[in-house]
Amino acid sequence: MLSAVTLTTAPALGPLLARGALRSPFKRPAADAAFPRTRLVLPGLRVDLVRLTAYERVCGFPTGEPDLPVTYPHVLGFPLAMRLMSGRDFPLPLLGLVHTSIEIVRTGALPAGGEYELAVWIQGLAAHRRGTEATVVTALRSGGALLWESRSTYLARHPVRPGLPRGAAHPASLPEGGALPVLAEWRLAGDVGRRYGAASGDRNPIHLHPLTARLFGFPRAIAHGMWAAARCLAAHGTPDAAVVRVRFRAPVPLPGTVSYGADGTGRFALRAPGGKPHLTGEVQPLP
Repeated sequence: MLSAVTLTTAPALGPLLARGALRSPFKRPAADAAFPRTRLVLPGLRVDLVRLTAYERVCGFPTGEPDLPVTYPHVLGFPLAMRLMSGRDFPLPLLGLVHTSIEIVRTGALPAGGEYELAVWIQGLAAHRRGTEATVVTALRSGGALLWESRSTYLARHPVRPGLPRGAAHPASLPEGGALPVLAEWRLAGDVGRRYGAASGDRNPIHLHPLTARLFGFPRAIAHGMWAAARCLAAHGTPDAAVVRVRFRAPVPLPGTVSYGADGTGRFALRAPGGKPHLTGEVQPLP
């Protein structure tokens, strides 16, 4: 049973990231560990249109549209998710936590000028062959009606017994089906992570600069996974009522070159010059 906690404003991301980093060495991840049973609720939410425009520009969405991009509610919910995942009672270390997938269900267009109720909670933990995966749910309502909901999985890598599944009920288990036709090649500037961080509030050091990325084992800064997903969806397009699934497979180094592919059936992919997938995804009309 979840206990609801109502917030009056979205928490600041910077202190949450710092708190989570400081607590990370003391975490003991395991699939059967206790986790927060709290549902954070933020009523009366209105979108900052200036930040929305900056987000649209860096992700490739057209600006000034009457409705929110399909991925934008994730940005709205991310501070609430970080409050839960940086807490003392969340068993996975925030440092090194990898966003492995997201599934989005949108029932209709989301007016940019609307008023919403945002809610975020931890759905559960699952054993993974590389560690433990947490599922985080974000929901956006208006007038009591559920308009948008996502399920994100985050993986904490740690030693596990051999033979464990890749992830229980993975929300973005997508068929490979071979390489997709390349529709565009994108040359990514080194400041993409800084621009997306400014628009989204997610200023994780691995995305901002080569020097800060090296502190965490990356030779270069890497793009935010949700930026890469948004960039693909901006190119692909999404019906008002749709199901979107994305699986994050490998980091996107900055600066760099990537190829975007799609096959007209809803499947899309972002790949490195050698063909290695950075992400795969699909968009389908909501049944």
